[in-house]
Amino acid sequence: MNKRETWGSRTGFILAAVGSAIGLGNIWRFPYMVFENGGGAFLLPYFTAMLLAGIPFMMLEFGLGHKFRGSAPKIFASISRRAEWLGWWQTLVAFVIACYYVIVIAWTVDYFLFSFTQAWTTDPKGFFFGQFLGLTDSPLHLGGVRWPILGAAVFAWLVAFLAVFTGIRKGIERANKIFMPLLFILVLVFIGRGILLDGAAEGLNWLFRPDFSALSNGKVWADAFGQIFFSLSVGFAIMLSYSSYLPKDSDVTNNACMTVFINCGFSLLAGIMIFSVLGYMAAQQGVAVKDVVSSGVGLAFITLPTAINLMPMPVFFGVLFFLALMFAGLTSMISITEAVVAAVKDKAGMSRQKAAILVCGVGFVGSTAFTTGGGLLLLDIVDHFVNNFGILLGGFVELVFVGWFCNLESLREYINEVSDFPVTSAWNACLRFVTPLMMGIILISNFIEDLGKNYGGYTTQAVVLLGWAMLFAMLVLSVAFPRWRGDFRQAVTVHHDFRNRRK
Repeated sequence: MNKRETWGSRTGFILAAVGSAIGLGNIWRFPYMVFENGGGAFLLPYFTAMLLAGIPFMMLEFGLGHKFRGSAPKIFASISRRAEWLGWWQTLVAFVIACYYVIVIAWTVDYFLFSFTQAWTTDPKGFFFGQFLGLTDSPLHLGGVRWPILGAAVFAWLVAFLAVFTGIRKGIERANKIFMPLLFILVLVFIGRGILLDGAAEGLNWLFRPDFSALSNGKVWADAFGQIFFSLSVGFAIMLSYSSYLPKDSDVTNNACMTVFINCGFSLLAGIMIFSVLGYMAAQQGVAVKDVVSSGVGLAFITLPTAINLMPMPVFFGVLFFLALMFAGLTSMISITEAVVAAVKDKAGMSRQKAAILVCGVGFVGSTAFTTGGGLLLLDIVDHFVNNFGILLGGFVELVFVGWFCNLESLREYINEVSDFPVTSAWNACLRFVTPLMMGIILISNFIEDLGKNYGGYTTQAVVLLGWAMLFAMLVLSVAFPRWRGDFRQAVTVHHDFRNRRK
């Protein structure tokens, strides 16, 4: 059996893990969440969630990956053959995300090119939905392929393919050593110029002004935990795979803490970057900051281009912003792709190169549906169900399985043996009670809300076919894959000390 690859350095691993965690959501979701949930007061539940859920969950996944040294299916099969399906569920979630996430990266690539001439004209909204996307009236009406988007998607897939094809050290680690420093430099340069704009201070005041009455609202706390879960790349195979390439003498607790702290620190930087621009935009238009705030796709491709049009150096700001978005997206895309490639490689016993060709080839074909006129609507539904049910369900089952049906104390002892500072029994309590409780509350809340009314006002047919049916198909496949060729027999050592609960 081939010797498992390892990261070339601790810095390389941290940059890769941070590159996975830092994605488009840090830039276009976190600032809006702070603004909507009490401003500076939201940071209290956010950092609470980071300490009680984010860091413990990251330590858990780093510990599992380091101990069992495999992809998500292999890790759970190592614990119990009956648990292999959970690894495949998480891997399928990652694969579906890769198919549509690459399209959002493609949009950023195209807009990076547009930013040199402000090709979105004086009507960014009309340009984005009309000329660029050619948006149809239904996710079931795809329309024709938008060739600039398809071309940019080919580029994004090629970057991810080359990274995973060439291996951990020569591909993924090298790519992150280039992209992540550039991302931070771009954001810091943007902030350095942005905070000097007229109205920037007012924008930051709107972002961080604390409304402590919001802390009595349970939804604010749920949103804080949700933001932590979604932004750390835990619960859907990525961190399990990445940590499996750590050398045997690696420090688990330090690596986990550094990854979480850097990710959350970047989110704060992103908030400063976005709201300095929104403050300037509001000042130029003579309106309140709250009247120009948005999030998600609308922020990135409509609000910010509108603001860039008003800026003294539109090319400078446009190029920096969309280049930063592109780097943030590509590093996450590489990690998502690697999680799937690792699972296929481990299960089928094929080479990394063949697994990369297979996964990226099938993934590219699947992503073409999102390059059509109905692509945004299709993406919206799929993303909603994958995030609100796919990721949360995979993470919740993982926590319940490991926390309640395995010897969690044995894993804690293992982590302490290889780490510079030990984790206490409070870690066990967080993973058994706090984190699964919050994930369960969010999951049930999402389920009740989606049963009560169709998401986004879409037709029942669209929601059933593209949402619920997709989740059911993923469940069927995740149960079926353990019967596929290869059962990890040569790779798996069953760890009875961890699998069996202590009496």
